[in-house]
Amino acid sequence: MLESGRVETKSNHGAIASGLLLAVILWGANNTAVKVLVKFWPPITTGCTRFLAAGLLMLALFRWTKWFGGQTRLTAEMKRLLWVRSGLSLAVYIVAFNWALKLTELSHVAIYLAAAPVWALLWEGRPEKNWKSLQRYGAAALAFSGVLVLFLPMLLHRTSGLLGEILGVACSVLWTNFGRQCRSLGPELSGMEISAHTFWRAALLLAPFSVVELAAHKMPWRTDLVLLQLFCVVGGSVVAFALWNHGLRHWQTSQVYLFSNLIPLSNMAWANVCLGEPITTRFWISMLLICAGVLLGQANWQRIFGRRWLPSD
Repeated sequence: MLESGRVETKSNHGAIASGLLLAVILWGANNTAVKVLVKFWPPITTGCTRFLAAGLLMLALFRWTKWFGGQTRLTAEMKRLLWVRSGLSLAVYIVAFNWALKLTELSHVAIYLAAAPVWALLWEGRPEKNWKSLQRYGAAALAFSGVLVLFLPMLLHRTSGLLGEILGVACSVLWTNFGRQCRSLGPELSGMEISAHTFWRAALLLAPFSVVELAAHKMPWRTDLVLLQLFCVVGGSVVAFALWNHGLRHWQTSQVYLFSNLIPLSNMAWANVCLGEPITTRFWISMLLICAGVLLGQANWQRIFGRRWLPSD
């Protein structure tokens, strides 16, 4: 049952689930494409051009179609918040993300990002003497153990990919922060509006750094690279975010975010097939620990086992 009172049919649920699954597949393909792009294009410029094109395309769709619904008139304060909250946080995130992809394996970065829901739980409250706090910090311990499974071998052997692993861990925290900034804008704007207004603002914030990159490095305009970037703009940005936000409009946030646990698998599959990245035992152990942490932190265990077995907060 929806909040508006309209009953969801099985076909509606199937369509929403299929859309979310397609978004997960598109994000895996998108990240694989970015991994290829940053081998040839400067990382900041790659993110800057993608977000500028995606933001302008989404604004055009808002103006000339009804696909995303109507637009909210932005106040001066809302414009400022879009710059300093979502725009700035996305710009910082994409710099770390693209450089991480340039310096280490995509599957590792995807695993680190999978821990983001646990960092979000930690962000929400300090330790307390109750079951909820124990659940939150137990989840964090599991997720952190999963991060260490991938990170420690790089640190102990001081391999060339260490900086990439550090940036991958940073991406996880930065992605959590970006989600929190977008959530703070949610009462005023729809998810698609936030994305449209945030994308081009992040691009403009990155533009000066992109100019510096281009002054130092050439950017080959090969047809295959341009097509990959076009896919990232349309498939990985506009279509995937539209499907994700459509799911958020009809389902509870917790239901939708269950699909985010499939993103590492999508990334791993694309990276293995397209880039030849190996699927290691460490990857599976790390993913198991992180997913266990997410499950522990997100599940309502009192509802599952009953208050008789678990103390109330």
